[in-house]
Amino acid sequence: MLEKIILFIKNILKNSSSEVKPEPAISPEEVKPEPVTLPEKVKPKTQKKPKPTVSLKPKTPTKKPALSLSKLEKDLPISVLRQIKPMAKKFRIKSNLRLAHFLAQCAHESVDFKVTRENLNYSAKGLLRVFGKRFDKTSAEAYARKPEKIANKVYSNRMGNGDENSGDGWKYSGKGYIQLTGKINYTNFSKFINEDCVANPDLVATKYPLASAAFFFDSNDLWALCDKGANYDTLVAVTRRVNGGINGLADRELKFKKYSKLLGLKYSEKGKK
Repeated sequence: MLEKIILFIKNILKNSSSEVKPEPAISPEEVKPEPVTLPEKVKPKTQKKPKPTVSLKPKTPTKKPALSLSKLEKDLPISVLRQIKPMAKKFRIKSNLRLAHFLAQCAHESVDFKVTRENLNYSAKGLLRVFGKRFDKTSAEAYARKPEKIANKVYSNRMGNGDENSGDGWKYSGKGYIQLTGKINYTNFSKFINEDCVANPDLVATKYPLASAAFFFDSNDLWALCDKGANYDTLVAVTRRVNGGINGLADRELKFKKYSKLLGLKYSEKGKK
């Protein structure tokens, strides 16, 4: 019985050893290691140089002086030149074009800035030619070469003046470089400069010859005419407003050409026949 049990056990052991097969050994050649990815070298970041800051603020252009006064130094009396700058803003002389027209008219009316009082010393023939509506041959002979008497007659009852006997005609006769005339104009000018030229009309001739001329241009808006250009047509239009006609036009044109050239303006003879 014991022998049978031992035999049974041996048979079991034999069968189990024949069924279990060991796994074949793997050769080292067959083992392929997985590729190892090495990290790429990290290039150090180069710091960019900061771009120069560009200012967005626009450059302020250098303003050129509105009036080229330095170009007039050799051609204007120093007393006239000194008066232009302080009064230019006050009387709206804003451009070389306006200045050229203004100086040309002043230079003609004042014989190149030498005369500041109206010359009323007329002969009989001169009275009939200039004031023909107020004189006949007989009265012209009676008034000839009497400036005060002539002024009181020709300027009476106009421009704010009284009658011939009031003496206003002579008192407020033409003074300054454009010959400010008439009591009403002296009154308005006095208000503007805040000095009484009605009581003391000689101030216009002595202290304010240029300012009174600029006041005439400004208060009569002659600047609008001047702004039309440096040409013959405009010169004639300005002359008519200053003179009431075109007396002395040839001399006014010569002077306007002169000041236009000095101030960098190109004169045109447009309209001249």
